[in-house]
Amino acid sequence: MNFADLFRATLPETALEIAALVVLVVDLGFLRKAALNLRVAVAALLGVAGCAAALWMLPFQGLGFVYSGTGELLLASGGSSAVAQIGILLLTALTLLLLADSTFTRHVGEYVAVVLMAAAGGLLISAAQDLLVIFIGLELLSLGLYILTAFAKKSGRSAEAAMKYYLFGGMSAAFLLFGFSYLYGIAGSTNLHQIMLAMYEWNAFRAAPLLYVSLVMIAAGLGFKVAAVPFHLWAPDTYEGAPAPAAAFIASVSKVASFALLISISTAAMHVFGGLNAMVTFEVHSGAVATQNYLGFAVSWSMILAVLPVASMVLGNLAALAQVSVRRLLAYSAIAHAGYMLLGLAYFSYTPRSAEAILYYVLTYGLTTVGAFGVVGVVERATGSDRLDAFLGLHKRNPLLAVVLLVLFLSLAGIPPLVGFWAKFNLFAAVLQVYPTGAGLGLVVLAVGMSAVSLYYYLQVLKRAYVMSAVDDTPIAVHPVTLAVLLLVATGAVLLGCFPALLQGWIAGFYPGL
Repeated sequence: MNFADLFRATLPETALEIAALVVLVVDLGFLRKAALNLRVAVAALLGVAGCAAALWMLPFQGLGFVYSGTGELLLASGGSSAVAQIGILLLTALTLLLLADSTFTRHVGEYVAVVLMAAAGGLLISAAQDLLVIFIGLELLSLGLYILTAFAKKSGRSAEAAMKYYLFGGMSAAFLLFGFSYLYGIAGSTNLHQIMLAMYEWNAFRAAPLLYVSLVMIAAGLGFKVAAVPFHLWAPDTYEGAPAPAAAFIASVSKVASFALLISISTAAMHVFGGLNAMVTFEVHSGAVATQNYLGFAVSWSMILAVLPVASMVLGNLAALAQVSVRRLLAYSAIAHAGYMLLGLAYFSYTPRSAEAILYYVLTYGLTTVGAFGVVGVVERATGSDRLDAFLGLHKRNPLLAVVLLVLFLSLAGIPPLVGFWAKFNLFAAVLQVYPTGAGLGLVVLAVGMSAVSLYYYLQVLKRAYVMSAVDDTPIAVHPVTLAVLLLVATGAVLLGCFPALLQGWIAGFYPGL
C-alpha cells in the first residue's frame, strides 16, 4: 500500500483531529479559569477553523481513489463522496456556531473535540469503499454521538437518552458486523466492488440463503443509522434529551454520512453491472445464470429498501401528529424524511440519477434541521420548555426568530418556493423516471399524501407562533452569532428554493456519471 497516498486522502480527517487536540490544549491549558462565554467562543471558533482547514484539504477535484496493495478500493474521492464531505463540514461548522449562548456544560473544550472527531468519522464513512473502513468510520461517528447526547450532565433526560441510544446502537452495530461477516464469507473480500463482482458470478450464489440473511442484517444496522422504521426507537428520546446543538449535529451530520454510505454501496453495484460507465471498470463474465443471480439479489435488496420507506413515512408522520414536544415532533419528522430518501434508494440500482436527488435532499434537509433545532434551543432556554405552548406569541416576543421558524418549517413540509419543495420534487421525479406506473407511482402518491399530513403538525407549531396569544410577552433575546446563523440558514432555504439549479448544478459537477 502507498501510505503517502493514503495519508493525502485522509488529510481532512487529520485536520479535524489536530483541531480537536488544539481545542483541548487551549481550553484546558490556557482558559480553564476563564469566563464560560469566552471559552465557548474560543472553542467554537477553533472548531470552525478546523472545519475550514479540512474543507481546504478535501481532494474533491475530479475523481480519485486510494487502493490497497491488492488493488482493492479503500477510499474514494470526488463524486458523491466529495458532496457529502463538504456538506458534513459545513453543517458541523454551523452546529458549532450554535454554541454561542449555550450553558448546558462547562466542558466546552471536550464537547467541541468530540464533535470534530465524530465529524472525522462522518468524512471517513462518506469515502469508504471497504467493509472494515465503513465499520471503523461508523463506530467513530456513533461513539461521538453517544457522548454528545449525554453532555448535559444535569439533565436526567439527557442521561436516559444517551443510555437508550448507546444500547440500541450497540445492538445495531452487532447486526451490521454479523451481516458484513456473512457477506465476506460469501464473496471472499471486504471490498464493495469485489463483493458486487462476486455476486455476479455463480459460485457466490450457492450460499444464497446466507446472502439474504446478510442483507437483512445489514439493512437493520444501516436502518438504525438513518432512523428508519422499525429501527427508529432511539430517535425521539435522543432528539428530546440531547442538548440542542448536539441534537442538531445528530439530526444533520449523521444523516448525510449515512446516506452517503448507502449511495456508495449502490454506486459500487452500478459500477460493476454497467449502470455507470465511469470511474471504475471491471471485467465480468456475463451469462444467463449470472444475470439471473444478480437480478435476484437486486430485487431482494430493492424490496427491503421499499418496505423501510413505506413504514417510515407512515409511522413517522402519523406519530408526529400526537406530539406536544417540538423536539419529538422533529424526531418523528426525521423518521419520515428518512423514508422519503430511502424511497430514492429503493430504485437506485436502475437509475443512477437518483444519487443527485438523494444528495440534494439530504443536504437541504440537514441545513433546515440545523436551523430548526437552533430555534428550538433559543426558545427552550428562554422558556424552560420545548413544548408547543412554549412557542405561543413568538412573533411578538422575537419577530426575526418567528420568521426563521416559518421559513424552515414550511421548507420541511415541502411548500414552494422553498428548498424543501424542490428536494421532494426531484426525489419523486427520480422514482417516477424508473416506474411511472405501478409500484413506483403508488409509492410516490403515498409519499405526497404523507407530505400533506406533515404540513398539519408543522402548522401546529406555526399557529402558536403567529396566531395564538402569548401567556408571557417578555421578549426573547438571542445571541447575535446564533441569530446570524439562523438568518443565514433561513436565507439559504429561500435562495436555494428560488434558484434550485444552483445546488443541482453544483452536485452534478461533482458527479460526472449522472
